[in-house]
This record gives sequence, structure tokens and C-alpha cells, in this order.
Amino acid sequence: MHKRTDVIYVYDGSLDGLLTAVFESFERRELPNVIISENEFIPSLFSSYVVVTDHQKADRVRRGVRKTAGEQAWNLVRLGYLTCIEDRGALVNDFVHMAMRYGGGVTRMLADETVNRLSKAVRALTEESHKYKGFVRFSVSDNTLSAVIEPKNSVLPLLAPHFCDRYPNESFLIYDKTHRQALIWHDRQRLIVTLEDFEQPKAGDDERYFRALWKHFYDTVAIEARYNPRCRMNFMPKRYWSQLPEMDEENTPELVRETKRLDEHCSA
Repeated sequence: MHKRTDVIYVYDGSLDGLLTAVFESFERRELPNVIISENEFIPSLFSSYVVVTDHQKADRVRRGVRKTAGEQAWNLVRLGYLTCIEDRGALVNDFVHMAMRYGGGVTRMLADETVNRLSKAVRALTEESHKYKGFVRFSVSDNTLSAVIEPKNSVLPLLAPHFCDRYPNESFLIYDKTHRQALIWHDRQRLIVTLEDFEQPKAGDDERYFRALWKHFYDTVAIEARYNPRCRMNFMPKRYWSQLPEMDEENTPELVRETKRLDEHCSA
């Protein structure tokens, strides 16, 4: 392992930018204390080094990890980039240095702090993405589905295959409010773009009707004697509630009126 230094590497925020920073770390024979994206970088008294993204250098790191340590190690690198852990840049860099030294066995070195922390962060990422596959709620406007989520990790790349396969003939947008990114699926083309802000269109009559229908079902199947909010929060943590129509207390009166209209329609 190379010597730890106080220098800060600043990259453009992309995966190839991070992999280029890893390449530069090997080339400069040093382990930077911090590797951070330019959007998160705050000038300090420590010296900084601006990494210019080089796709060829990034590809050499990608192929090197796969060849030396295998796909499992590469997945830790690829997914580690998407995690919310603050020092993920330096953590990924340290892991790659270990992978190139120890080979495929590096993924089993869970007693090592670097491997352990990276593995835990990736596991938290995959668990969160799995939950969002069930927690995402779409609204319909002009034949387009839209949803807003507030994840801790950058889960859109993991959600994309699931929702694109599930709705192949639809057009939809999932906006990650935390990271200001949007997953767009249109004409069977998939794209993840930076989007500073997004406001869902106001719900139309049909959308309000189906929300009322869902709310009516939600309330009807509930068993009052078994009401257990703590158990409910175990299955659906409270931080997900803000984007769920069935948990939107602000719109409850409107949904109640829609439900009454639904009951009258069904009994007519």
C-alpha cells in the first residue's frame, strides 16, 4: 500500500471520474485522505488536486479490478460509488488498492475496516433499492407516470431495470429529490439526468378517483383491533411516508369526499 497523504482529490462526480482518481492515486503512488466530487468540495488549508476525467484510465481500472479480483470485487467498487457514505471516494480507492494486492480473496477480508465498511454501505444501498421497488408511488398526468422519492443512497441505477421491465410500454419519470436526479423512460429509451427541481403535475379527476379508491381499500381492509403503528413502521419506515398517497394526511379530507362519491357511484 502506498503512503497516506493529506492531499484532496477533486473529481467531476461521475463513476469514470472516480476511477480516474483511483488511477491517479496509483500513478502518483499515494493514498489521498479525501476523494470528493466537485459539487461537494469545500476549499480548505489542505492541498487539492483536480482530477481530469480520462475514460481510458477509468477503463484500465475497471478491467484491472475485474481481471485481478473478479466480478464480486468490481461490484463493490461500482455500487460503492452509489452509496451515501461520506468518504466513499477514499474508501473505494483504498479497496481497489487492496484488490490489486490480494486478488479475489479481498471480498472475504471482512475483518479489515475498509472491506467491512464498504460491504456494509453497499448492503444498505441494495436493501434501500429493494424497498423502493415496492414503495414507489406513481401519479398519472397526460398518459405519463411520475413519482418522487427521497432516498439516502443513489438508487436510481438499481431501480431502472426493475421499472423499465415492469412498464415497457409506458412513459415514466422517477425524481430523486435527495440527489436531484431523474430516471426517464420514454419510447423504450432509458436515461438518468441531473434535474435541479421537479414538481409533480396537479392530480386530475381520474388520478384523484383512483387515489380515493386506494384509500378506501386501505381503510376497509384494516382491522381496528389489530392497529399497531410500531409494527407498521417496521415494515414501512416512516421516512418513506411523505411520498405515499395513502399516508398523506393533508389530502385526507379531499380523499374522503372522493370516497363518498365512489360509494354513491357503486351503490347507484
